[in-house]
Amino acid sequence: MTAVLAESVVRALCADWAEQAEASPPPARRSSGADTPLRELSHWAATLRPQDVPCRVLKLAASQVLSQIASIRAGLRHPLGRKLVAAFGHPMQRDPRQAAGVFAALGSWLNLDDTAYAGHLSNSTVAVPLAFAYARRLDGLSLLTSVIVANECAARITASATLGPLRGQSAVHTHLAGAVAGRLHCDRAPASLYENAFGLAFAMPNWPLMRAFLASDARLFNTFTPVRTAMDACDAAYAGLRGATDIMEHSDGFLARFATVPLPQAVAKGLGRRWHTDTLSFKMHPGGPGIDAAVDCAAEIHRELGAVRAADVAEVVVEASLYTLFAGERAASYVTGPGSPLGALVLDVPYPVATTLLTGEFSVDDFSSPRVDEPDRWALAKRVRLAHDTEMTRELFLSDAPFGEAVREAGDLAVPWLRGFGGDELVDLVGAVRADDRDFSRSTKATGARVTVRLTDGRRISRTRLIPVGAAGPETRASHIDLVREKFLSVGGSQEVADTVDRLHRMRPGAVRRWIETAFLD
Repeated sequence: MTAVLAESVVRALCADWAEQAEASPPPARRSSGADTPLRELSHWAATLRPQDVPCRVLKLAASQVLSQIASIRAGLRHPLGRKLVAAFGHPMQRDPRQAAGVFAALGSWLNLDDTAYAGHLSNSTVAVPLAFAYARRLDGLSLLTSVIVANECAARITASATLGPLRGQSAVHTHLAGAVAGRLHCDRAPASLYENAFGLAFAMPNWPLMRAFLASDARLFNTFTPVRTAMDACDAAYAGLRGATDIMEHSDGFLARFATVPLPQAVAKGLGRRWHTDTLSFKMHPGGPGIDAAVDCAAEIHRELGAVRAADVAEVVVEASLYTLFAGERAASYVTGPGSPLGALVLDVPYPVATTLLTGEFSVDDFSSPRVDEPDRWALAKRVRLAHDTEMTRELFLSDAPFGEAVREAGDLAVPWLRGFGGDELVDLVGAVRADDRDFSRSTKATGARVTVRLTDGRRISRTRLIPVGAAGPETRASHIDLVREKFLSVGGSQEVADTVDRLHRMRPGAVRRWIETAFLD
């Protein structure tokens, strides 16, 4: 899409959305009476209406919905996804609580789910509103607003514990918050229900075991389980059970157990002004943190070199930040070739880089037979070596996601966490930082990589990318709708659904139901 045409689409969408918002005047706001961060967040979430949301944020949410639908479709295509459906039913089922869990599980375990500061949000913040908007017959604007409310609640609570032992997909508490907020906003529930449901959901937050996460099919449950817990918490709150509204910051509460450096102030910081949805990164390749830029670079090299064989390559060096190396090292001992557990393989760096160099692309089909069994891929993967690039680590922490904003918020208190993550070298590299109250509208996620291929004939070719395709940054802000359409179509999605996502905010309830059905029931 040309820049002029893209701008005209943006203006038209904003004008349409403004017209929709003006049709229903904003409700009178009650005083929050907030005395805890969770209570303040609950009152904000319960009273947010479409007219309160900036147009750019609404458009990002529309792209997020289509992107996560693509991830769910990808999960449905894989043999393990079909086993999940055999156990718990197709996501298009009558009970929205059960449907929400299946949507969440299918969209998460291939690491094709979208991220933000902070957390892998979409597995709950899109999955749950999709299920309940379909069941409750909501219009498109209500669906998108519920996604945004869920994003903001889940991201803030995740941010408050980002400097802790759990990160990325292992921080499954993200989905307790996203699922509660996504469902209750679809239900137009009052603030008191949010308070109690949040308090009940976080009474026994989930803590995944890495052995199960990497060595078995239990990764399928990393969002399924917290979403089901959140559904039970909502049901209990509706029945009158009460939760502790100080569960976040209390000395016996969530942050005391889940955060090395608790940031309770992040839970309600900048509500209505600072939109965590602005920090969305759209996942264009399956696989774990840090593979995206490396796969982008490998695809560029393939386009220049053309078809190569493993025997043509002497060595491949992937230089990246500590974040990429950390995830890759955790998975490496489990990845031994064909038959490696999928939970570990989706975090591996050598296999997707080798595959992309040989084929020019990397997709969900590369995680299943017969592709994953091809000997040439594994022969080349053995020649892939990871190396640390200190400048990329520095740029990573200058970004907002996944850690930079939390480190700025913590200031000097972040030093022990930084030292535990990367030693004194990382402490010196990051230096003294302070929160600057940025609004995230220019957010970035610099999870970069440099891929260098040395061929047996002596040639050497290298490519570098600091911000992956689809990650938060200026390119993604300008073209996210085109990127997610491409992603959706690549997994067999309907052209009709792809072409109408920018009109989702205008759809009436019947049209929303047909749009969701067309997205999944082909």
